[in-house]
Amino acid sequence: MPGHTDNTILINAPVDLVWDMTNDLEQWPQLFSEYASVDVIDRQGQRVKFRLTMHPDENGQVWSWVSERETDRDALSVRARRVEPGPFEFMEIRWEYEDLAQATRMRWVQDFAMKPTAPVDDLQMTDMINQNSKVQMELIRAKVEHRAGAAG
Repeated sequence: MPGHTDNTILINAPVDLVWDMTNDLEQWPQLFSEYASVDVIDRQGQRVKFRLTMHPDENGQVWSWVSERETDRDALSVRARRVEPGPFEFMEIRWEYEDLAQATRMRWVQDFAMKPTAPVDDLQMTDMINQNSKVQMELIRAKVEHRAGAAG
């Protein structure tokens, strides 16, 4: 059975600000703690292909891969997938935003499967993604709310 995660956070900021900050790929290294760099490879309309490079892990390993994202501002959703899946057989991510007037509910749903040769299995990766999603969502919430407070 493939891996599946579903994480949500409430951000006390207008949806326009949450959308703009979380979809500004070039600023992801300042928004997320895990990304060292983002290099845009191709941009066509609402679709962007880009390389994400992480900070070295505890063993000094630097992970990098190419992903593709397509934003749909009207639907307040983003669909993404890894083009270079690395240890994954596949990795697909949906970002969903819900406008709650002065707040925004942001949701990340990830579906994936690990390759048999990967260092972890689907269940272990599910736990890792769930733990990391909570950390990253809290960082994003704090940064967006700080910007919202500074703007207001």
